[in-house]
Amino acid sequence: MKSVLTAAALAVALAFAADVEAQASKTYQAQPMEGVVTVTNVDRAARTVTVKGPKGNETVVAVPPEAQNLDQVQVGSRFKVRFLDEVAVSVSAGGEPSAVAGSSVEMAPKGGTPGGTIAKVVQVSAVVEAVDPASRQITLRGPLGNSRTLRVAEDVKLDAIKPGETVTVAHTQALATHMISSPQPISDPAPAP
Repeated sequence: MKSVLTAAALAVALAFAADVEAQASKTYQAQPMEGVVTVTNVDRAARTVTVKGPKGNETVVAVPPEAQNLDQVQVGSRFKVRFLDEVAVSVSAGGEPSAVAGSSVEMAPKGGTPGGTIAKVVQVSAVVEAVDPASRQITLRGPLGNSRTLRVAEDVKLDAIKPGETVTVAHTQALATHMISSPQPISDPAPAP
């Protein structure tokens, strides 16, 4: 699944190659986070699923319209999840404050095991607020004035980037999920006698 996740993220990044400097087409290695989540609520009308992570935290996930197997997802269903957090895949000097986004969605076929991959690339021109080469992070102030800190791929050269400069950054985020068998489905407790 790691190769599927990285391939999906890279495919979306490469789709932006014409609009991004040459560094965007370089291959990069990113370490996705991985875990198993359990479904605690399914709202088919709203197309949302609430999942509980291994540490007990709950998150509501919007299910894209491309997902054809939402009817198979029940409370107690478990999903193996791999998440590639936002990673800057290119940083180049210049640009006017702006933002452009693209995405790719690939879901299991109708009747298949629920799951799929979603990858999103955002290209933004922003002002550099801070650069931390030791942790491979860059903090940017975007066109709307909001700040965001991103990890930066190993092949991006950070030594030439200085606070106060305007840069164009392409960063990616990807998610891959696959439903796995549950040892015991979660069910409502039996009514009291």
